Amino acid sequence: MATMIVSASVQGPLLVCDEGLSAWGGVNPSTGEIIDALHPQRGHSLAGQIVMMPTSRGSCTGSGVLLGLAFAGNAPRALIFREGEDILTLGALVAGRLFGHGIAVLRLSPGEYDALARETAASITPDALTAGALTLPLAPAGDRDLELTAADQAFLDGQHGEAARLAMEIIVTMARAQSAPRLTDVSRVHIDGCIYASPAFLTFARGMADKGARVRVPTTMNAISVDHANWRAQGVAPAFGTPAAGLADAYVEMGAKPSFTCAPYLLEDRPGTGEDIAWAESNAVIYANSVLGARTVKHADFMDLCIALTGRTALAGVYLPENRAPRRIIDVALPDEADDAFWPMLGWLVGRAAPDRIPLIRGLEQAQPSQDDLKALCAAFGTTSAAPMLHVAGLTPEAGLPPAPEADTVTLGPADFARLWQDFNRGPAQVDLVALGSPHFSADECALFADLMAGSRVHPEVTTIITLGRDTLAVIGRNGVQARLETAAVRIIPDLCWCSISEPVFPPQAKVLMTNSGKYAHYAPALSNLSIRFGALAQCAETARSGLAPALPPGWMTQATI
Repeated sequence: MATMIVSASVQGPLLVCDEGLSAWGGVNPSTGEIIDALHPQRGHSLAGQIVMMPTSRGSCTGSGVLLGLAFAGNAPRALIFREGEDILTLGALVAGRLFGHGIAVLRLSPGEYDALARETAASITPDALTAGALTLPLAPAGDRDLELTAADQAFLDGQHGEAARLAMEIIVTMARAQSAPRLTDVSRVHIDGCIYASPAFLTFARGMADKGARVRVPTTMNAISVDHANWRAQGVAPAFGTPAAGLADAYVEMGAKPSFTCAPYLLEDRPGTGEDIAWAESNAVIYANSVLGARTVKHADFMDLCIALTGRTALAGVYLPENRAPRRIIDVALPDEADDAFWPMLGWLVGRAAPDRIPLIRGLEQAQPSQDDLKALCAAFGTTSAAPMLHVAGLTPEAGLPPAPEADTVTLGPADFARLWQDFNRGPAQVDLVALGSPHFSADECALFADLMAGSRVHPEVTTIITLGRDTLAVIGRNGVQARLETAAVRIIPDLCWCSISEPVFPPQAKVLMTNSGKYAHYAPALSNLSIRFGALAQCAETARSGLAPALPPGWMTQATI
């Protein structure tokens, strides 16, 4: 039977999305227009529609984008999914529960979903969905009782304050929708909702802080939308800089550490194998699960704070060992002399091949990727897949898990890489911005780029920027790498990252950017409205010096990989 996850009575035309969508970077946060350059429904608007998609994908910030659309009057009237989905569902729940903006969320079986997709409009009540001759009874979410401890109930009873009560209420509602048997403790949280994508983010955080919210477990913070200490000197308009900094301050007031990095796994204290954590920020979640062997679902913005205020989350998804098994096997081989561009491209392609399930990548057992290669792999994977983790045979700690019985096999070959190279290199050869640090650069990456730029300087007509976390900036300040980069005229900006950077820190005159990030190559056309070039880090250094992107793809891309 069809399931009502978030209840609301609505009606409207149907918009059927052929693929999942990341609201952050894929949807205009003011108008609701789909702006993802590679999405089949680009140019359509979510506003006022009953939107169908298999599931969402990409950034955890999508929940906040949906809330912002509700505040702007441009939200969809309903979201209908075929698979489990948490990010947009949480945004709809917060919009309705805290702010009175009703957005229905439903989950249908594949047969029901396909039948509805043939209709043009629908009407939804708490009890039924009707569309043409189709009528589907709706059952409330949660097909099992949720076991709550006395401590959980104390939160619901308001014994820890109003903010903690609201947080637990949201956690419990989502846990029931996920059919979780109970809640579980987490040891740490990473907050993604500190990016200022719309006033809705500040409204939520400030409201919770004013209600006395305080975190109960160690909590780090994602990259924010300004360089907190320097935004005024950088010429950022107060109309943006003041609320963006105020949003960060609200989370610090609630007890979060001002780490301001989208790569919390680069911090000295990082989670260990088997540790239950609650991270938001898609690349961080995928890295934590896949490379570190920690356990976290891809928590939506706002849910991250709820968990930080209680230390509890639903025992569901990849917190359960049986849900970490691969459900698709992807065969690929490492080409001879492959450079570091291979790994983000592989991540993007694997995500496209496994958009709704955990994959196992085979054929790279003899490869020796660096931690930064794995970072690039995980980040790019998160742009095209909703899955919270991947496995790489011979390389990642849980790659030996037996595949699920229904797992199938897909092969990636040279043509797949060649097509993606073309998609990532549609821009002109003349480049005026080199964008590095999506996710944030590590100290090793900074040192490598300093070596590549040694004895040279950035071309006068090219801006080259590295974004990184405060802790990494401190490291390269001590070891001399920062000075070497600045001697080469490379700009170094902490706190914010490319997915949240704005003018004038983002050079207003730029028309074409080059990046080594598969994640940013995917999001940049929509976020920056610039043409894109992509390549390995050495190619980015050469482009920084010359202002010209490579004319041809690397030689390894023409080799047979299977």
